[in-house]
Amino acid sequence: MSTLPRLTRQTPTAPIGIVHLGPGAFFRAFMGSFTHDAMAAAGGDWGILAVSLRSAGPRDQLAPQRGVYTGVTLAPEGPSFDQITAISDILVAPEDPGAVVAAMARKEVQIVSLTITEKGYCHAPATGDLNLDHPDIAHDLAQPEAPRSAVGFLVRALAVRHAAGLPPFTVLSCDNLPDNGALTRRVVLRFAEEVSPDLAAWIAEEGRFPATMVDRITPATTPEDIAALAEAQGYEDLACVSHEPFRQWVIEDDFVGSTRPAWEAAGAQLVADVAAHETMKLRCLNGTHSALAYLGYLSGHETIADCAADPVLRQFCQDLWTAEILPTVAQPQGEDLPAYCAALMARYENPSIRHRTWQIAMDGSQKLPQRLLGTIADNLAAGRDISRLALAVAAWMCYVGGIDEAGEPIDVRDPLAEHLRAVSDSAEDPEERVRALLGVQDVFDPNLAENEDFAEAVTKAYLSLCAKGARATMATIEPIQA
Repeated sequence: MSTLPRLTRQTPTAPIGIVHLGPGAFFRAFMGSFTHDAMAAAGGDWGILAVSLRSAGPRDQLAPQRGVYTGVTLAPEGPSFDQITAISDILVAPEDPGAVVAAMARKEVQIVSLTITEKGYCHAPATGDLNLDHPDIAHDLAQPEAPRSAVGFLVRALAVRHAAGLPPFTVLSCDNLPDNGALTRRVVLRFAEEVSPDLAAWIAEEGRFPATMVDRITPATTPEDIAALAEAQGYEDLACVSHEPFRQWVIEDDFVGSTRPAWEAAGAQLVADVAAHETMKLRCLNGTHSALAYLGYLSGHETIADCAADPVLRQFCQDLWTAEILPTVAQPQGEDLPAYCAALMARYENPSIRHRTWQIAMDGSQKLPQRLLGTIADNLAAGRDISRLALAVAAWMCYVGGIDEAGEPIDVRDPLAEHLRAVSDSAEDPEERVRALLGVQDVFDPNLAENEDFAEAVTKAYLSLCAKGARATMATIEPIQA
């Protein structure tokens, strides 16, 4: 038991203007931080009601502190500390779904934002369509007044507002998904159509679902992080979050009634079209993050910084950008793609950021279509090389098989983990295992899975991983000369 005082708010809470679903570490390091800085710079009633859709953990951490928490910036020269006060209240949805719906339906709430990870949208990643057979979606359609899913909460609250003659709130996705605004709109409208065609038509006409691009490396908070903060600052903060110095938020400026915080005062970029920035980030950062996560984990590296310090993985990452990712990315206005990638490598190298490969490897079945498979499809269509991307996909196949190169079990965290392991185990040989995993349509679009060049490249990479291991396989790839 700590003898240090618990961090607690010393300032009044701001009136609530935003409800946020999914108040995990990334939200606290990113949107919470931006909103805190925006209110400090420009004012406004933009306090956040943080809603945990599953666990009571965030409430138990934040409520005793009255919503305040510490953002720990992990710079190479040492940490710095900021107390973030954007959260005004916290709810746990399963404890009282009606209270969450009522809060979202209040006229003062202008925005409902989301960081629920890819799987929270209850969609099929390969198609982007709402999965009506998802247990939470089926439950929410049957019991609309007690939703479980984010989609169910959104539609129920919008229905209450519609019935009350209120305008809809803006739905703001802050998850790493391509065209996240359009995806969120699609799953919400599909659910609403099942509830009421009139409701769906109203949401389609009056609602707004701006796209966003979000970027800040945020490792999972550990007990050691909490202890280090306590030693440095003299108080205990169980809700603290660590993050890199860098942050970038690009937002499509399309809000109901044009009403939103002055996030640009905190450095956000408000633009007409996010697509080019989003593609740049998803492919250049998230694509290499996933590639390094699987290949790095199999190579025995615990963190991305460890991967960047390994000359073999570092060369692989740099060549992956040069040969297979950048040719598929249109340069966004104001960006320099080679300089952007060089800055990414510097961020990966930051020894203060312990971003675990195992953490990034989570939910790979949901991430691969956005981070790697679209890039592969573009390269195949253009007749370009896919050998490194195929190796990353093959490393994912090894990883979800559940056994590492030393024969030790891997703790695979993925909504399809059991199914993928069963598919992998059912194969009689490595070639059949690749074919079987390529047949998982929740991950692979059949048009890509049936492409002979893709299947051959992944099979070749998988066989090499089985025979030589990840690091030795990467070392056999001829480096690109500068």
